[in-house]
Amino acid sequence: MNPSRTKIFHLAIAWNWEFDSDFIAGIERECSLRGISTYRIDTNHLPQVLKSLKQGDFVFQAFFDRATDADPEFLPLVKWMEEHATCLINPYHRVIHAIDKATMHLEFITNGLYVPTTIILSPYNEQRCITLNEDELKNLGKPFVIKPANTTGGGTGVILNATNLTDVIKNRQEHKNDKYLLQEMIIPKALGDKRAWFRVYFAFGEIIPCWWDDKTHRYTELTTEEEICFQLQGLRSAMETIQRICGLDFFSSEIAITESNKFVIVDYVNEVCDMRLQSKYFNGAPDNIVHKIEQLISEHVKSHLNQKNGNKL
Repeated sequence: MNPSRTKIFHLAIAWNWEFDSDFIAGIERECSLRGISTYRIDTNHLPQVLKSLKQGDFVFQAFFDRATDADPEFLPLVKWMEEHATCLINPYHRVIHAIDKATMHLEFITNGLYVPTTIILSPYNEQRCITLNEDELKNLGKPFVIKPANTTGGGTGVILNATNLTDVIKNRQEHKNDKYLLQEMIIPKALGDKRAWFRVYFAFGEIIPCWWDDKTHRYTELTTEEEICFQLQGLRSAMETIQRICGLDFFSSEIAITESNKFVIVDYVNEVCDMRLQSKYFNGAPDNIVHKIEQLISEHVKSHLNQKNGNKL
């Protein structure tokens, strides 16, 4: 290693989803405004980046992983950064804990959060035959939801219209090494002309709630006036509790309000949020919120590195 040849970058971003391009460009723009250098790592560059890191040619002080959830080839990079970076956005060991829906389900209950009525099944490869019967399924109502505990991203493996034991037996074989959750279908109440279903972001200490229609998947920004009018402060308190449990810097959760005014956590922790722009995609996130999160990421990196380095970027 030749220290004089080492290139130091403030923030490295690993990504492998083409629709992340706008979001990453926005992060780069906000970082540039704050004097923060950035470096993109995609699948094509991954082998050379790993080689350069090990040779000491590159140093990345902060790291944001948007790739490992879909591509395990990035794991060696993640593990390297866990050992060498001073600022990790959503550290991997916390992500692994947070994405297990079965674990989160139990921890949420322990911490006083409302969750759907749920039956947790062992992985198919550990227990091929289940003792579940139709009478036990009645507690879930019809239809009910089947979802894998660890397979994440865009509703992968989730069945929303299950009605019987045959559906359970068939679908738990789709991800044979994963636990499965069988859950009651949550029906939200109406608030004005909207369904009381929300996607709520936690981003570096800030809580950003959005209306999210579970039928159309269309986002609408939640105004301060609406939050007060409909008494939605429970969204913030629920997210504060979820963050204490999962410990992530940036994630989202889905929360629905039932006719009995329970704030039910429907989708627990999404650690890689879909940040497509609504101006380009019907079911994208509101542009203002995406840009706000881009700013929060850059501010977080700047603050963390200033603190660690004892200087001003």
